[in-house]
Amino acid sequence: MGKVTAHVSISLDGFLAGPDQTEDTPLGIGGMRLHTWHLGDPTEPADVAATQDLLKQRGAYVMGRNMFGPIRGEWDREWNGWWGDEPPFHHPVFVLTHYPREPLELQGGTTFSFITDGIESAMRQAKDAAGDKDVMIGGGAQAVQQYLNAGLVDELRIDLVPVLLGGGARLLEGVGPDVKEGAVN
Repeated sequence: MGKVTAHVSISLDGFLAGPDQTEDTPLGIGGMRLHTWHLGDPTEPADVAATQDLLKQRGAYVMGRNMFGPIRGEWDREWNGWWGDEPPFHHPVFVLTHYPREPLELQGGTTFSFITDGIESAMRQAKDAAGDKDVMIGGGAQAVQQYLNAGLVDELRIDLVPVLLGGGARLLEGVGPDVKEGAVN
């Protein structure tokens, strides 16, 4: 069986996204700066290795609704995610939400399933879909926090980016001392 990982980029002041997340600024003000190290064509050996690990295919993915899209509340319009018609996942993605929606099949083998009955259910479905491959918790901050607090993360990989955001979604907000030992590397 594969392991459950969360691989995130955070600012020096601990934020996974900047303040004022909107449809126009999905990672909040300044939040995109957290990802410039792996976008494009990284040249630093450490960046190349971390990018390869970040982008390697997993067997399944779990993400929070905020990572899927900006819509809050009921699904009042069509939204296929931030990634266009062919998302980079190419495997099943389980989206945590309180609002039911039919599965969304996109090109390249990505199917988004919308899970309304909790993080444990989403993880169980992701592990079943992944088989012996890894499951990646893609974010956002609340999703990672919930899984850490539940002891359902085998490994947390943090890429510390030398920027200060001053506000936003803090990665370890509300994560207590009872996090499963060994999950935070």
